[in-house]
Amino acid sequence: MNIIIDVMSGDNAPDEILKGAFLALEEYGHSITLVGKNEIINRYTYENGFDISRGEISVVNADDVITMEDDPFAIKNKKDSSMTVALKLLADSKGDALVSAGNTAALYTGGVIYASRIKGLRKAALATFLPFEKPLLLIDAGANIAVNEDILEQFAVMGSVYVSRMLGIEAPRVGLLNNGTEHTKGNDILRSAHKRLTKNTKINFIGNTEAKSLPYGVCDVLVTDGFSGNIVLKLTEGLCGYMFKKLKDIYAKNPVTKLSGAIIRPELKEMKKVFNASEYGGAPLLGVSRPIIKAHGSSDATAIKNAVRVAAAYCEYDIIAEIAKLT
Repeated sequence: MNIIIDVMSGDNAPDEILKGAFLALEEYGHSITLVGKNEIINRYTYENGFDISRGEISVVNADDVITMEDDPFAIKNKKDSSMTVALKLLADSKGDALVSAGNTAALYTGGVIYASRIKGLRKAALATFLPFEKPLLLIDAGANIAVNEDILEQFAVMGSVYVSRMLGIEAPRVGLLNNGTEHTKGNDILRSAHKRLTKNTKINFIGNTEAKSLPYGVCDVLVTDGFSGNIVLKLTEGLCGYMFKKLKDIYAKNPVTKLSGAIIRPELKEMKKVFNASEYGGAPLLGVSRPIIKAHGSSDATAIKNAVRVAAAYCEYDIIAEIAKLT
């Protein structure tokens, strides 16, 4: 299996992206195509002792970069950007999946343009696992601000398929994000979506779900629009970071708390790993006809390595074909 990696996109590009690519190569053994500026890739690999002459690695030059500030159509205007070149390689079957930590809107636009949507789907969506003790898939995590009840229903089906295949859950519980659990809550779109999801026999719909219930494993798939979903995602990430900072401050307060912190350090490390978004790797762009994994913009090497793992599993489980069967 060959994974295409957009080397130049992301807050920590290219160093962390390249480091993560080589970590993935060593751990998972998939071949990798690195897309970016040749001179930068060659210099980095030489300085860090990586051998790009190995048969499992290929390099495709791309002289331009789509920044986080660029608008979505930079994917068309910057034809020699690493993201655009990587998407074209994927569309031309020069790789099995693509990993990028770049501009979300540009990647979404490029995915639809170059890979196209699965027939029957109106929108693609970002699906990401929230870092709770029991993984919860959030769909949409930021791709679509405006949706209707039909689109939310399609999100529910796609998310259910993804969780079922990736986590081995036979009938994932699907919740609809709302400001109350009653079926009368929310705006017209949410009330209509509730009716449609209730009647849909392809999913295990449990009803409206409040944000306060999410950490307690109330559902396996949370369906919402990209605006609300992105707020939930970023609030969750911020709260996790804040919580561990406060714990660190508490245990560093005096000799007694330092001692108690040392005693439970293994448990704290395990807890931190559970709530670390880097462990989940990346968010698939569900609904497009080729595997595209969006890694977090601030991804470090570990996150990129895990994004490669997610990309490979996405291919191996043939999730795109499974979604196409139900749409």
